[in-house]
Amino acid sequence: MQVDFIVIGSGIAGISFCEQLRVHHKTFVVFDDHSQQSSTVAGGLYNPVVLKRFTPVWKSKEQLEVALQMYYSFEREFDVKLDYKIPVLRKFSSLEEQNDWFTASDRPNLSEYLSVHLIKNTNKNINAPFGFGEVLQTGRIDVKVLMETYKKFLLKKHLFFEATFKYDELVITNDGLKYGDIQAKNIVFTEGFGINKNPFFEDLPLLGTKGELLTIYAPNLKIDFVLKGPVFLIPIGHDNYIVGATYHWEERTHEITLKAKEELLTKLNTMITCSFKVIEQVAGIRPTVKDRRPLVGQHPVHKNMFVLNGLGTRGVIIGPYIAKHLFNHIEFGAPLDNEIDSKRFQ
Repeated sequence: MQVDFIVIGSGIAGISFCEQLRVHHKTFVVFDDHSQQSSTVAGGLYNPVVLKRFTPVWKSKEQLEVALQMYYSFEREFDVKLDYKIPVLRKFSSLEEQNDWFTASDRPNLSEYLSVHLIKNTNKNINAPFGFGEVLQTGRIDVKVLMETYKKFLLKKHLFFEATFKYDELVITNDGLKYGDIQAKNIVFTEGFGINKNPFFEDLPLLGTKGELLTIYAPNLKIDFVLKGPVFLIPIGHDNYIVGATYHWEERTHEITLKAKEELLTKLNTMITCSFKVIEQVAGIRPTVKDRRPLVGQHPVHKNMFVLNGLGTRGVIIGPYIAKHLFNHIEFGAPLDNEIDSKRFQ
């Protein structure tokens, strides 16, 4: 088999890059052993504002434009629903936070995302005496449906190999790469935290941040918006809600923990007053970078080997954006933004 690209990983980064390849009529195969779960357990929320500090997300406007177009095209082609438009309401904990919000809403790079109207709480099951601020242009991507649909598509086309990629069996030739009976011009590693086992990119400073989420059943809550307080509370239908997430930098396993559950429930109980039932808990390791920017670029020695990683907590909007930039860099020689170029750490 001869292809233009081998892609390692089929999470949000891998799917985003494969979609660039499909749009440009490039051939490819994908390897994934499902050892990484950061995309699988992602809440899928897209939100252009850092709500802890009321600051804009890096290149939020550009990210949203590229990402939402990709998901829209995906929905049309595969006849699935991915993009659920839903407002995000930031719970204020004091009058000072209200003032900080309205000050931020006057800034040019935030004015289109922060509503200037204070929303009073009318839900007796929510503890919010100071009301809410509404974030605009927000929503949720159903990451589970995205990944399941794409895997089925790749399997049907015989483009998906559910197997661990063996780095020592990759042969670098004068005119490309060879892996088993597959010959390729380029290879792109989109492995998330799994890159720590990749001998070609093991020196990149990718940090693993473990995150855990809960799914709860709260039939009396009845909210149709994302509630942001000490944690996010995301409605997913049928009175079910995602609660998350934790951030732990020391432990790097996919095992769920009682400590994380208790932490989430303690924070949740400061936000809502109705009864609920925990129906699921999941864990994953986010691929984060110390400067909070992704890792995109070319191997310093092997010029047909590339990395697309470090999506962190905002993978659903940043993934399509950086995938487009990497494709344009590989195929058209377009320069990478210095803030995301992996060479910044060499």
